[in-house]
Amino acid sequence: MTIAGEFRDWQLATVAAVRDETPSVRTIAFTLPEWSGHLAGQHVDVRLTAEDGYQAERSYSIASAAEQAAQMEITVERIANGEVSTYLTGELRVGDTLEIRGPIGGYFTWRPSTQAPLMLIAGGSGVVPLMSMLRTRDRSAMRAPAALLYSAGKRDGVIYRVELDRLAAKNDGLPVTYTLTRESPTDWQGETGRVDERMLKTHAIPAELRPVVFVCGPTLFVEAVAEHLLRLGHVESAIKTERFGPTGERS
Repeated sequence: MTIAGEFRDWQLATVAAVRDETPSVRTIAFTLPEWSGHLAGQHVDVRLTAEDGYQAERSYSIASAAEQAAQMEITVERIANGEVSTYLTGELRVGDTLEIRGPIGGYFTWRPSTQAPLMLIAGGSGVVPLMSMLRTRDRSAMRAPAALLYSAGKRDGVIYRVELDRLAAKNDGLPVTYTLTRESPTDWQGETGRVDERMLKTHAIPAELRPVVFVCGPTLFVEAVAEHLLRLGHVESAIKTERFGPTGERS
């Protein structure tokens, strides 16, 4: 079944802009001949075709705000020997073209008309679809209370750090909390260590407020966080999860 905001056919997308988010993460903006917007949390398929006809296809979450029809953005993390991520983050240039299909997906999506508080929990590049939700919220006149708990390995690996800090500084009901798992800088004012029940009790929207919760990141991260949330009284049906591969590709 096709839902609103889905476009299934492959089309040729043109790179409109690129920007580095971290030393290993790049955001790519595309223009597409047919694009009427998307839902926050949806993804696209990207297909590369070599001169000899070999094709490689990956799925990436959309990072841009919903209904932003002029351009569509994805954010990609580079890993060694990653044939698609290495090309997208290192070789792709403004004006280049590639094939894109989407937007796709209906389960892991959020609309600004949702009345429930919005709790977002990200591990690494799992922040990408959650950023689409926050950007969508920021553009909306209906801003539900929200919170983001974001786990990264190191400080320089926090994707969208400047923008997230700017959104939090608006003081419109969006606290942003970072935790680092691989370093503890002496001047760091956020959390350190993996997301656990103590951290969720401190920074997550309480279960009694009945938030809708989106958890995205590596499989072990997502499973552990979901278990903590259930023990803290969150309703299973209100917890939506998405698992990411090491490159930011959806799995």
